[in-house]
Amino acid sequence: MGRIFETRKAGMFARWNKMAKAFTRISKDITIAVKAGGTNPDSNPALRRCILNARAANMPKDKVEAAIKRASGVDAATYETVMYEGYAPHGVPLLIETATDNIVRTVGNVRAYFNKFEGNLASNGSVSFMFTRMGVFRLAPEGLPDLETLELELIDHGLQELGEGTGEKGEPQVILRCNFADFGQLQAALEARGLHALSSESEYIPSTTVTLDEEKAKAVLELVDRLEQDDDVQRVFHNLV
Repeated sequence: MGRIFETRKAGMFARWNKMAKAFTRISKDITIAVKAGGTNPDSNPALRRCILNARAANMPKDKVEAAIKRASGVDAATYETVMYEGYAPHGVPLLIETATDNIVRTVGNVRAYFNKFEGNLASNGSVSFMFTRMGVFRLAPEGLPDLETLELELIDHGLQELGEGTGEKGEPQVILRCNFADFGQLQAALEARGLHALSSESEYIPSTTVTLDEEKAKAVLELVDRLEQDDDVQRVFHNLV
């Protein structure tokens, strides 16, 4: 067990805009989860995960309930999850996860951002091999059992990595990672022990990382930031630390 490396956050736009973006992303995740597994979180682990993440993002309960109700309606939007790959300035690889109801619009916007910020939109497979999709659980350290003991208990439930990290505001967190195929198994093991994650999501973890000087890093994060502000973009993954 040790400190888990984390990629650098862009964090360049206003807090209210960032919060609004988080709510939009979670609402889309709720729509996808409800359409796939129904409105009951007890029988829909994906929806249960969305509600957990909504709570972590301080999304009001009435907004969560409205999103679930809207997703179950006959007129609910249908979103398709599409991944785009490319390179930011200085050769930093990017994976862009989108949820869109209009692929033509989305790919046009993504291509425009790469062009504007001197990156390159690449073909499928040219970047994704550098990342591994994993389940990532973030827990507050308070009230947790001894971490070495917890690590040993969870290894048989798919745990691959356990270490320390920080949240959006620099607060300490304990981070657990598993192969994505073991996501449900590890989630169930945590719930069985009464351990409630602050958030639980799938993330693409880079196999190698890169460090750049501040000027070059800024150029990369400007592109990441612009991509993240797009309504169709859910998350952007890179290997800059």
